[in-house]
Amino acid sequence: MTDYLSKSVLEINSLLKEKKIKPIDLVNEAFMKIEQNSYNAFITLNKEEAIKEAIELENIEIDNPLFGLPIAIKDNICTKDLKTTCASHMLENFVPIYDATVIKKIKECHMIIIGKTNMDEFAMGSTGETSYFPLAKNPWNSKKVPGGSSSGSAACVSARLCSLALGSDTGGSIRQPSSFCGLVGLKPTYGRVSRYGLIAFASSLDQIGPITNNVMDNALLLKAISGSDVNDLTSSDSEVTHFTRLIGEDVKGMKIAVPNYYMSDVIDLEVRDKVREVMKLLQEKGCIVEMIDIPYLEYAIPLYQTIALGEASSNLARFDGIKFGHITDSYDSIDQLYKKSRSEGFGDEVKRRIMIGSYVLSGDNANIYFKKALKVRHAIKDAMVSVFDKYDLIIGPTNTNVAYDFNVKSDDALKSFYDDLLTIPVNMAGLPGLSLPIGFNKSHLPIGMHIIGNYFKEDVIYKLASFVEKELDLNMDPRGGDLC
Repeated sequence: MTDYLSKSVLEINSLLKEKKIKPIDLVNEAFMKIEQNSYNAFITLNKEEAIKEAIELENIEIDNPLFGLPIAIKDNICTKDLKTTCASHMLENFVPIYDATVIKKIKECHMIIIGKTNMDEFAMGSTGETSYFPLAKNPWNSKKVPGGSSSGSAACVSARLCSLALGSDTGGSIRQPSSFCGLVGLKPTYGRVSRYGLIAFASSLDQIGPITNNVMDNALLLKAISGSDVNDLTSSDSEVTHFTRLIGEDVKGMKIAVPNYYMSDVIDLEVRDKVREVMKLLQEKGCIVEMIDIPYLEYAIPLYQTIALGEASSNLARFDGIKFGHITDSYDSIDQLYKKSRSEGFGDEVKRRIMIGSYVLSGDNANIYFKKALKVRHAIKDAMVSVFDKYDLIIGPTNTNVAYDFNVKSDDALKSFYDDLLTIPVNMAGLPGLSLPIGFNKSHLPIGMHIIGNYFKEDVIYKLASFVEKELDLNMDPRGGDLC
């Protein structure tokens, strides 16, 4: 079997330009690998249409680095005439009549959609275990969770079933599975990428972003999907720069902050040690690396539970079995129709979050909890942004630990929230954040480092990430490991 999909975007692009391969070769390779072992990464495949598009591209001139590349799409991003389920029984047979803005942009680059990837139901979870469908597996060890909620997107890129994937990030849902699966995953600045066509979880936190095998590929894909959008009033008209422009530059003189909170005893020792190794490397290369305190970070989890779940209860109210979505087979009244359709359609975790969110927003609770949470959120935002008055970037671990076994946290609804302990503050502030693999623990499971930048400074993040990636020169291909 060919293995073109393990190559970088620029290497594949060169092969296409030299006529050594065709887009159909890439598509055929993707589906052959998926048929051998998909790790349950996909919910819906787009095989017939993908093959058709690949053949048509043979007669079109290559005009960008992403031309002809297979890409996987998280199943909460609307794709016209292709099922979009949110990994839920509620939307099991939902077929959108329009494309999300990011899908239009992908098609303009002549990329080929291979299929829609598995995920936590309505993006609510950190392990992939709340999916209505067979659970996605971690290619590094199939007994471990791949992370979530973008579980399938991370699994398929890690297993080289696709070169690239899109995920969505509400509290760490791109960065956390990227860390668990040894990938580069970026949550862009809020507003950098249009959310039009993304089925909302928490609208003020959600952001679509790229998941790739290396930093350069990530920057190229971000460029393709970024930009303002008249259909999304929260999208920014900030200039879309060439995010690759600082890649390869010397990092000497960069000022980097490491929050003490991100290196506390809550973080696994092996994870902390790997981050310390990178800190030492950066110092040796002329960077200024300092430990700092950032106030209010310890409130990230309750803050997220209040704001995200409140917004979720509002956003998911539309799924009632009337206009679209699952509808119960038998009911005697309109109240019973709503109750039974939603009870049957939603999984336990989604129902739990809707109920908590509805409580938070009801009556006086809106003032007691929700409005107070918004004030604390503003304080966290100000505290984090003020760091960039003195420093270029913030770094630390992406997660408190590496990937763990299935069912480890299913006995306690609160446990999975703590997987996002270090990533949630970035969403609260609307800042860009990237997870980069920096090594392995003793069990050879990937460890991710979190790089956080100022608003619309993704290019600065990529500068440091590419430097660390080159210096460490890790082999992040899991196919020599446990692929049972």
